[in-house]
Amino acid sequence: MIDFYLNPKSGVAPYMQLIQQVRHALRLGVLNEGDRLPTVREVVARLAINPNTVSKAYRELEYEGLVTARQGLGTFIAKTIDGPAVTAQEPLRQKLEQWLVEARAAGLDDEGVEALFLSTFRAFAEARA
Repeated sequence: MIDFYLNPKSGVAPYMQLIQQVRHALRLGVLNEGDRLPTVREVVARLAINPNTVSKAYRELEYEGLVTARQGLGTFIAKTIDGPAVTAQEPLRQKLEQWLVEARAAGLDDEGVEALFLSTFRAFAEARA
């Protein structure tokens, strides 16, 4: 089961953070078809957010066809997101972890790492477009 968290400094609306976390978990193989998401009540209790926020995220995921709500049973993953197999991602994860070690050694904090990564990623994406 996914363990949601919120980053109040991200600038991303809480419902979108929940949606992104489900999408990421699907891409990384953390969630699979048939898995149950935490109930709205469970998420509200854990994160201390408005139930409407969680419901909005779940409705959007349902609209995208990623989850399905079953009355009285909960919300379940309906399909996965296509992408490379989790085993193919592991070597990339190891290289990224090494890069993070080097970034820390160079003196970057969390915000610096994120800024460098995102700016490089955007420049890379723009160059390929």
